[in-house]
Amino acid sequence: VPQSQVLAVVGSGLAGATGWNLLTWWLGLPSSSGHALVGGLAGSAVAEGALSGDGGLASVRWGGFEGWHPTGVFGVLIALLISPVLGFVFAFLIVRFVRRISRRWTTRWNGPVRGAGWVAAAGLSFSHGGNDAQKAMGVIAVLLLAAGHTSALTVPLWAKVATGLALTAGTALGGWRIVRTVGRRIFSLTPIDSVSSQTSSTAVILGASLIGAPVSTTQVVASSVVGVGAGRRRWQHVRWEIVREMGLAWLTTIPAAALLAVGVLLIWRTAL
Repeated sequence: VPQSQVLAVVGSGLAGATGWNLLTWWLGLPSSSGHALVGGLAGSAVAEGALSGDGGLASVRWGGFEGWHPTGVFGVLIALLISPVLGFVFAFLIVRFVRRISRRWTTRWNGPVRGAGWVAAAGLSFSHGGNDAQKAMGVIAVLLLAAGHTSALTVPLWAKVATGLALTAGTALGGWRIVRTVGRRIFSLTPIDSVSSQTSSTAVILGASLIGAPVSTTQVVASSVVGVGAGRRRWQHVRWEIVREMGLAWLTTIPAAALLAVGVLLIWRTAL
């Protein structure tokens, strides 16, 4: 594949995914950067294949699974679809277990529970970086290989450091609209609920990282919060209108990012 085509496809795919993520961030909707990246790259690859006469849909590796390892578009999509379900189920089971054993707890347990919340948050942060950062580093590795700066699909140290810093800065400074949605607008969490949600999310995301499956942290965490509400048997306290808005954003992410990427690709080809 010519270097110019790779750069155009990856650049347009990233632009489409970033545009959609910025829009959902502004609306305060937890969207999936993984879905957006898949949609953007697939959309730009199909468009580039069609415009260059390389077959359109045949330009994309649709894939599936090699053992437990997802490959291609279908493998990634299956992992992205299964992970929120697992987040819901794990949170439901964990909160049921924790609330059963905490019936006789007194106020002296408040301190240890809050401490466990910090540990669970640290674990979730680690698993988030261990999964989401790999997506960005994978794109960087492809660009470096296409540009001839490396001879193999490897990630240099500077790319790892830059990705980690960008992920940390974005999480700390740019995500408060998402924080308010997940932390307050879906279901009112108690400290025990928070520990249950974060523990289940960490288990799902870290497990996915170990088998090489890219998943959406926001989807897993949001689903785990709904699972906590279900586990407490307080379905009426779950704000279903917010859940519906998130579900709509999840369903539209791939086609929306793909269309944005196609638009960027057309502008790219016209300008160059």
